[in-house]
Amino acid sequence: MIEYVKIPNIFRRETFGKNKLIDGEYSLLELEYLKDNLWEFTEKVDGTNIRIVWDGYRVSFFGRTDKADIPKHLSAKLEELFGGESKEEIFEQTFGKKEVILFGEGFGEKIQKGGGLYGPVNFILFDVYIGGYWLDRNSVADIAHKFGVQRVPSLFVGNLDAGVKFIKTHPLSVLRDAEMEGIVGRPLVQMFSRTGERIMVKIKCRDF
Repeated sequence: MIEYVKIPNIFRRETFGKNKLIDGEYSLLELEYLKDNLWEFTEKVDGTNIRIVWDGYRVSFFGRTDKADIPKHLSAKLEELFGGESKEEIFEQTFGKKEVILFGEGFGEKIQKGGGLYGPVNFILFDVYIGGYWLDRNSVADIAHKFGVQRVPSLFVGNLDAGVKFIKTHPLSVLRDAEMEGIVGRPLVQMFSRTGERIMVKIKCRDF
């Protein structure tokens, strides 16, 4: 089963001292090439990676890896959101016997340091993988609506420089009364590297 890709930071880090980011020195050639294109930026949620897997017959829950443990109170919330006969029927109506992975973040109380600032434990959706394809943002939003869960907040559209400038203001989170962890950017038109990886980027407040 596939795991979610590790999203690269926008800039390279110094290999000495405090290992700060080198402002303007992009971590990947693809990012430098696409820096002036339009990207959609969403809030990066500080939680734990969760995979909701529909195998065509039943639903299962996994962490970032197949061996990762899911906290009991989060498992109970996932069962509430995606378990039971009625939700199984929604999976069947939506996907049939196709294998699907809903990627999201478990967040909230007792998830990561300061997780309680988000409120009670919950799940938020950011990606859907089905039949070898990643769905576009509108389709992901539609699936989130069908299951009654949140999709990661879309903040703005702009180039990579706009993303860096935004994070340098240390903005407040849309989801909690505190500074946001950061943002995740994706080209408005889904793009892939020569190794087949989707092109995405993260920009974190603590780096600026």
